[in-house]
Amino acid sequence: MTQPKRVYGTEHDSPATGPQPGRTYRELTGGPLDGQLIEVTGWTDEQITTGAYLITPHSAYGPGGRASYAPTISRPGGPWVWEGDVP
Repeated sequence: MTQPKRVYGTEHDSPATGPQPGRTYRELTGGPLDGQLIEVTGWTDEQITTGAYLITPHSAYGPGGRASYAPTISRPGGPWVWEGDVP
């Protein structure tokens, strides 16, 4: 049995870490959050196409640093790709 992908912001040992029905997600690819999902339910189209700076303990700037993720121009509805770390 395969494990569901973990949703960003949930605890790794939480029993309900996978995607929930009725919610919208984007997969994060590359970087420190590779393979996780970000929930974008209720986000505007502009917010979704802009991406986000996500706090991660595994940033190049240490705990509390952020990783920049956004969709690519060729796949605006596809996974969000790591663009780099920011303080």
